[in-house]
Amino acid sequence: MWSCGRNTASGRCEDSRSRFGGLSAGGVLLAAICFSASLTPGLVPRSYPVQGVLSGLSAAVGYCIAALLSWLWGYLELPRVPLAIRRRLDLALIGVAIAIAAAFAWQTTAWQNSVLRAMAQPLASSAYPIRSVIVAVATFVLLLFLGRGFCWLFQASSGRMRHYLPRRVANVIGVATAVAVFWTLANGVVFRVGLHMLDATYREADEMIPPDGTPPATASKTGSPSSLVTWEDLGRRGRDFVSTGPTADDIRTFTGRDALEPIRVYVGLSAAGTARERAELALAELKRTGAFSRRALVVITPTGTGWIDPSAVDPLEYLFHGDVASVALQYSYLSSPLSLLFEPGYGADAARELFGTVYRYWRLLPKDSRPKLYLHGLSLGALNSERSAELYDLLAAPPDGALWSGPPFESHYWRYFTANRQPGSPAWLPEFGDGSLVRFMNQERTTAPAATPWGPMRLVYLQYASDPIVFFDYRDLYRRPAWLIGSRGPDVSPDLEWYPIVSLLQLSFDALIATGAPMGYGHVYAPQHYIDAWLLVTGISDWSEDDVARLKRWFFQKNAAASDGGHD
Repeated sequence: MWSCGRNTASGRCEDSRSRFGGLSAGGVLLAAICFSASLTPGLVPRSYPVQGVLSGLSAAVGYCIAALLSWLWGYLELPRVPLAIRRRLDLALIGVAIAIAAAFAWQTTAWQNSVLRAMAQPLASSAYPIRSVIVAVATFVLLLFLGRGFCWLFQASSGRMRHYLPRRVANVIGVATAVAVFWTLANGVVFRVGLHMLDATYREADEMIPPDGTPPATASKTGSPSSLVTWEDLGRRGRDFVSTGPTADDIRTFTGRDALEPIRVYVGLSAAGTARERAELALAELKRTGAFSRRALVVITPTGTGWIDPSAVDPLEYLFHGDVASVALQYSYLSSPLSLLFEPGYGADAARELFGTVYRYWRLLPKDSRPKLYLHGLSLGALNSERSAELYDLLAAPPDGALWSGPPFESHYWRYFTANRQPGSPAWLPEFGDGSLVRFMNQERTTAPAATPWGPMRLVYLQYASDPIVFFDYRDLYRRPAWLIGSRGPDVSPDLEWYPIVSLLQLSFDALIATGAPMGYGHVYAPQHYIDAWLLVTGISDWSEDDVARLKRWFFQKNAAASDGGHD
């Protein structure tokens, strides 16, 4: 047996470590199993450094679990395998561990290529597993060193306590002391200092005005000479938003029809002290630009840094021939993954202030002359846009619809609709009710036939089956996720499987790199898919199928050349 016994005289754990560098043979075996499982495909492609760190962490977790089981065996004072047998058993376990790790490492390139193939991407090189293993070993050694430091601190503190307290009480105090010290260092020093440094970095970057950036001249854009918000107060993401996008001439040239200059309103964090003041400023800007006389008004909740995906907004302005206004409020400098992982409620107050302020004014306007009102958000923006209003508060005068793309796993309505989907529909593209309130769509299709009637409000979720930010769930630690039961999405590797503990680590890493996926996969949503989604939400009918196909091709070619394939 590779587990440990307890020397009651010394109080130390005899854990079957022998001649293998002080490592537990059982720990090495479980580490190898976790290491091997981590090499299997995830939802998005991983570079070799990412795969290496993931595999090293997985191996360390496996070793830690084995160490805990070994400690528990000794703590319960269960019988141990005789030393002579244990040494031969250790050799066998180490041999099995090496064989398993080698066999799985040999398949690493093929597994990664199965992900790339599902996304129609160039395949990885054969050197991939070698570099990944090198990084994994370095990561494992570093984490093992930290683990040994934890054990040393535990033994030192519990050893002192044994002079005054019973052994097991002293052990509990020793564990508590070690946990407190490591948690304080990780949370109070490393995390907080790192987060503050990131915040300062993002703030400085946000305040930078690009050398070639110039304020818009047209009055329909925030930051123009006639705007109530200065160019400097827009922030970097706001300046990007109002200074890009199609003009009336661009739209007119493409469609051959009359077009208006799209209205874009944006209020940066530095424009006012509170979210309510910024929302009131945004409403004033909407009034100044004549936004409430347009055919449609879209309230956008941006991502963490204030970024708004042009792949979502630009196609919409073409579809409405420029007769549309959009408004957004910045609420953070931090990127969405940081906000989502550590403060999932980040930005909800700002989203509520903006939507509530706009909605209350819009509701007072004559019903037959006010614009169609829509909500939109991507990623963390989708989460906070969902939280900007309770649906039952809107029943008397509901907005016309919402398009939420890449909704994170914490999205309340998304979770409810998915959990209560029609039997037989997959979790990665669920069907809810009769399709009159909410529909889901991906790259290929939506969940209801085109002729299915809508109710007074249209909710559409655009999501890819390969998006780990959408399908991450802490419960994947111990149970197989619903999106892996039955058929799987078209952009998911057929070799992807679920493993306890390791799959949660894989999803966590995949979520952190999801915006590095190719456009149209992972957490990078493509304009051609937004076009289908907006047509579904808005019900626009003055575009022929040929013109829609031409618009998709134009955006696809444009983004193939210019897109960096990611966002904040």
